[in-house]
Amino acid sequence: MIPVELMGLQVEPDTGAPIVLLRESADPHRLLPVFIGTPEAIAIAVGIEGAMASRPLTHDLLIDVLEGADTTLERVDVTALKDDTFHAELVLQGPAGTRRVSSRPSDAIALAVRLEAPMFVNEAVLDQAGLEVVEEDDADDSPRMSSAEIDETIDEFTSF
Repeated sequence: MIPVELMGLQVEPDTGAPIVLLRESADPHRLLPVFIGTPEAIAIAVGIEGAMASRPLTHDLLIDVLEGADTTLERVDVTALKDDTFHAELVLQGPAGTRRVSSRPSDAIALAVRLEAPMFVNEAVLDQAGLEVVEEDDADDSPRMSSAEIDETIDEFTSF
């Protein structure tokens, strides 16, 4: 598993679909774009902002349940890409030991953001769907984003 960090959210220009961007922590710093739904993007954005609703949102409720069960979120793992769908797991530590719970990546990320839990991606997933950031003069034809595209993506996230 490869450690990643949340780079932010953006909106795909052609479809308007929200995308969460994860970036490999070490070289070569591949980006993993994950298409998510609008409610999921809002849940992640609320977590990023640290905003608190007057009543608990679903992810906040789950955190309360985990804390009540003396269980912590140790990490989030994006484990697979099957039929164009990403799969993730929550790695939980509680009185009964370590448990892995299947999750949508968007829900797992929304929890990780709120709890400041580390996130990881299976190397095969990054190999399959990751975009390598390169300088504009690199002539390789593999799927990549230039530094300018990364800056533009971060700007779009900020405006989102």
